[in-house]
Amino acid sequence: MGLALAFAPVFVFMAAGPGASQDKPPQNQPAKDTPAKDASGKDASAKSAAGKTEEDGKWLDADGNPTYNISADGKVDWYTYSGFRRYHSECHVCHGPEGEGSTYAPGLINSLKTITYPEFQEVVASGRTVTRPDKTSVMPALGDNVNVMCYLDDIYVYLKARADGALPRGQRPQRGVEKPETAIQNEKSCLGL
Repeated sequence: MGLALAFAPVFVFMAAGPGASQDKPPQNQPAKDTPAKDASGKDASAKSAAGKTEEDGKWLDADGNPTYNISADGKVDWYTYSGFRRYHSECHVCHGPEGEGSTYAPGLINSLKTITYPEFQEVVASGRTVTRPDKTSVMPALGDNVNVMCYLDDIYVYLKARADGALPRGQRPQRGVEKPETAIQNEKSCLGL
């Protein structure tokens, strides 16, 4: 089924976290730094030149929302890579490959240019119906679908990278790092394993 966000750029989401600011810098420039290492050799919290912060392999924007990180060699962080996989497993059936849309549901790339992360969360979790003169579009509520909700941040950062033009069409993202231990533990907890 998937993110049948059959509506244009407006999402209303069951949010956890602050909304995105309209005056923050665009995220279309991939960060070219690598995470710092602490004394044990693990990634320490690092801040990129683009104002992104990395914690345990997860990148956050200046507002604390999940975001992507693409290295100078074009490799993506774990969550962006996972989002590509999860999107194409759960969402592309309705919204088309790479978030480009289909005859059934709109592309999400344009939507992710205008909605906030909390709005995205709300629409995916709660669904939405949009009635237009020519048709009614329904995005089903996916809040009880663990294959979507356990990976919602991942799906969002992948689509955000596509919306920002940081990931070109027609390319499978190359994973730059192994799956972080935090991601493994969060996945087990969310899936009840």
